[in-house]
Amino acid sequence: MRSTGELGRIPANRKAQALASLQPDGPLSFAVGKGWRALQRGEWTEARRQFERSLAVEETAEAWEGLAWAAWWLSDATLLFDAREQAYRSYRARGNDRGAARCAMWLAIDSVEFRNDGAVANGWMQRARRLLKRHAQSVEAAWLAACEAHHALMADKNPVTAQRLATEAASIGEALRIIDVEMLGRALEGLALVSQGQVRDGMRLLDEATAAVVAGEVADRQAIGLACCYLIFACERVRDYARAAQWCDRVKQFCRRWRFTMLFAVCRTQYAGVLMWRGQWAEAEAELQAAARELTAIRPALASAATARLADLRRRQGRWDEAAALFERVETSTVALLGRAEMALDRGDPRAAVEFAERYLRRYAQEARAERVSGLEVLTRACAALGDLVRARDALRQLEDTVQAVAAEPLQAFVRFATGAVAACSGDHAEARAAFEDAADLFARFEAPFEEGRARLELGRALAATRRRDAAAAELRTAAGLLRALGAAREADRADALLRQVSSPGTQAADPVARLTGKELEILKMTAQGLTDKEIAARLHRSEHTIHRHVANILLRLDLPSRTAAVAYALREGLL
Repeated sequence: MRSTGELGRIPANRKAQALASLQPDGPLSFAVGKGWRALQRGEWTEARRQFERSLAVEETAEAWEGLAWAAWWLSDATLLFDAREQAYRSYRARGNDRGAARCAMWLAIDSVEFRNDGAVANGWMQRARRLLKRHAQSVEAAWLAACEAHHALMADKNPVTAQRLATEAASIGEALRIIDVEMLGRALEGLALVSQGQVRDGMRLLDEATAAVVAGEVADRQAIGLACCYLIFACERVRDYARAAQWCDRVKQFCRRWRFTMLFAVCRTQYAGVLMWRGQWAEAEAELQAAARELTAIRPALASAATARLADLRRRQGRWDEAAALFERVETSTVALLGRAEMALDRGDPRAAVEFAERYLRRYAQEARAERVSGLEVLTRACAALGDLVRARDALRQLEDTVQAVAAEPLQAFVRFATGAVAACSGDHAEARAAFEDAADLFARFEAPFEEGRARLELGRALAATRRRDAAAAELRTAAGLLRALGAAREADRADALLRQVSSPGTQAADPVARLTGKELEILKMTAQGLTDKEIAARLHRSEHTIHRHVANILLRLDLPSRTAAVAYALREGLL
């Protein structure tokens, strides 16, 4: 395997195929040929100059198409759409269906990336598909299948359809001996398999495609960048961050070498996910802020992922107002839905957390197992915090089945954490202790300090509930240290507050009443009688929202995870 510094170099015997999937067939004029060779070298401004010179003499489809690609690399959206549409019309006028389909296909992609115009994109994609009916074994047909696979996976959340289309793209590429599109198809197929839970088979295809990139076999720079990004994306879905970290630097170097600003920004967003997992939050913040700026400037439709991840980082830091403002800017993105569910739990609003988690899960088909794991894990904890053990256990069962199907060991940490939350809610603190211990050990093994800190905090709570105060205090001190070192101030404060309770058993029995207002104590008593928020609101002549807020405050004041836990605490301490 070649060194990192060689990624993206095109061997001499591959130069002729460097733009095989993009360059028009047939002979080119001298001026147009110079423009395409400049594109091949990554000299975008020079390519633009050459194509504009050629068009000043004679307007040809090949020159317009080349100018569109120069504009694409330079992120000049106005010129890009004008040139691409001119190329499409010129090819149609000449009866060149393959050339016209090539332009239509990329106009579809550009319409989403630059303008977020889904209907327009669909129209262009339909034109490309119709024009290629008689050219099923062409490089354009292979690229069309790859583009449709990408859309099926990323937009429609349908990995089964994506796998079928990606396999088709790879097969055509292999038959035509065009390795660029073949490896792109293999990478997409791998990502689709990982999404369905077939991690071993999917990663095998992704590793093959990326190895071909590093070996210099793939020449097309888009195929190179996308194949690498698909691998990193797959790693993130199953929390295989060790593997992702190995490839992130290679992708970043490729992007810098070829001045691939858009892909670099997208990869920075994914790389930030690796950094957040590993607790390198300052570096993650820098990457996300840079990515958000770059994508907002050149591909606004793609900027939401960076914004949503930055919001989630703010949530972890305990900067909730900032996180909420950022989430509102991208409230419909899937990353934002998960983040908002987590933040609702952080703020003691499990009902809202359930709604966000369920909304997230509705976005994904049952076959999208890897993506559903996060939603099911949050839903389980939210139902437990709400005191709804029936729904919590059902969500936990779905989570266990899904993770078993995915067979990615890092995901077991989330299963054990969710198991602990359900056990604690049901009052089985021994089971909760064992589950949180397993979760903490797994998170530590996979280098996730924030998740480890939170697991140790809950482990301390479970140990305290079983009267093992010394062990609880040790876990809580460890949790507070981990979380404070990261900059997770609110979580660290929670650990410290619980540590003070555990370390001062003599004052514990006298404190609970003082922590609650008279109204909160009244609401707690009604909750203990089994009344719902709606029923309590009717008795007290208050809105249901007001009662819900009081319940959330009770949980925060007592530092407890659920309504059930609050009632159990009140009974144990003699409040009722």
